[in-house]
Amino acid sequence: MAWQQVMATSAHAQSVVPEVWLPTADAFTLGVASGEPRPDAVVIWTRLAPQPLTPDGGMPPRPVPVRWDIALDERFARIVRNGVATAHPDAGHSVHVDVNGLQPDRTYFYRFEAGGQRSPVGRTRTAPAPDTATGHLRVALASCQHYEMGYFTAHREIAAADVDLVLFVGDYIYGSQARAYQRVRRHPHVMPPVAERNLAHYRMHHAAYKLDADLRASHAAHPWLLTWDDHEVAADYAGLSSAELGDPELFLRVRTAAYRAYFEHMPLSPHRAPVGPSMPLHGHYQWGRLAEFWTVDTRQYRDGAVCAGVHAPFDGKLLWRCDAAKAPERTMLGQSQAYELEAELASSERDWKFIVQTTQVAPGVVRTPLGPLIYADGWDAYPAARQRLLEAIAQPRVPNVVCLGGDVHRHVAAALRLDPNDPASPVIASEIVTTSISSQGLSELLTSWMKRSNPDLLHVRSDERGYVLLDVTPQQITCEFRATAHPVRADSRLRTQARYAIDRGVPGPRKL
Repeated sequence: MAWQQVMATSAHAQSVVPEVWLPTADAFTLGVASGEPRPDAVVIWTRLAPQPLTPDGGMPPRPVPVRWDIALDERFARIVRNGVATAHPDAGHSVHVDVNGLQPDRTYFYRFEAGGQRSPVGRTRTAPAPDTATGHLRVALASCQHYEMGYFTAHREIAAADVDLVLFVGDYIYGSQARAYQRVRRHPHVMPPVAERNLAHYRMHHAAYKLDADLRASHAAHPWLLTWDDHEVAADYAGLSSAELGDPELFLRVRTAAYRAYFEHMPLSPHRAPVGPSMPLHGHYQWGRLAEFWTVDTRQYRDGAVCAGVHAPFDGKLLWRCDAAKAPERTMLGQSQAYELEAELASSERDWKFIVQTTQVAPGVVRTPLGPLIYADGWDAYPAARQRLLEAIAQPRVPNVVCLGGDVHRHVAAALRLDPNDPASPVIASEIVTTSISSQGLSELLTSWMKRSNPDLLHVRSDERGYVLLDVTPQQITCEFRATAHPVRADSRLRTQARYAIDRGVPGPRKL
């Protein structure tokens, strides 16, 4: 399509292509980012936007050449790859360069140049070669950053941390406004109602988030792997439908705009560029012989909600009152993605297998005198789909699986059983869920009630914000739940809320 990048690269380019466009302000206001690290390649990203809070970013309606360099040192004395990409107006003048020909397990520095200006310098790294016996990997797991509800102090810590990779598992932006009593800071851009949103609105909203210095620093410091949840489009949307918008045709137009803006602002490979309302986001990555990651899309292909309200009740015998939710064909992942995940899990020979998805797989039922309550926007409302996933994990050829998630605004360490409703069923995997960067969580009263209702939730805290630091070795994963009080202030400091370990060959976390 016309708005997809057409990149011309040259490994030996020595000068910037002459250009008539000369910006009158900083063209790199949104910073730089990298992602999708592989042994011989990484994606680098920027977007030209001298006026980021305007629909066109303050750019002319014509393509602009952008020089890029990638080097072994921060001073760019040893440039190893460079070239020229084209920033197209139909792509919001964003640039996604899939840089190939790199060495495995190396740190690189990159920058862009356009209109006589240079971008900030970003740091990235490649994955180890597939047959390398890698001894160590450090990962930051993050999710859910409502701009108005708090500062992105966690990203400041992530940017300074010694990590190899950042996993962001959804709700990168929020289109909804926080209530007045929840508002810690004012958002530079206010989204209209879902029915009125278009590409310009989503572009300006993403740009407003990227203007946060801590978020830009986190992107510039490390490569990211991403998946999305609902708020990148509209709250609680499911596949082709939205609870906020009853007109399916109109919602698809909104989803098309949201997907396009998401791609324009993330360090994603050009081959992920959306076509209309569809975008191939899910991916598969290896980190030597140590780890394998599957970034899973739980939104684009899921069946629509069938239970009214955010929480759906069912009776005390754990039978759904909303019978439609029990339909065996209901899916969270879509048939194609689910089959692909199952096949790749069965063939993996890595020490650890990480399923990077958006929410909590372990049951979060709250048992009340009137019957249990479930979260109708998560795996609890898709029991047949969850059971299929657990059965795929339980196969003898699929040991050492860890599900990683976000969405629910609480730190969670959980054991996953083959049958989530049977306490005698074997534990087959571990789960780690990160709390939110800034979004408010449930009350501790409700959270403690949930924990009492679900003994496989070994650690649950909803009152604090933060991220999870994962330290991975061939024999063990150490999970450090980093946290600070809600709401997050600009000068907030994080502490270690709890530490858990997952031992190789022993599914289920244990407290340290």
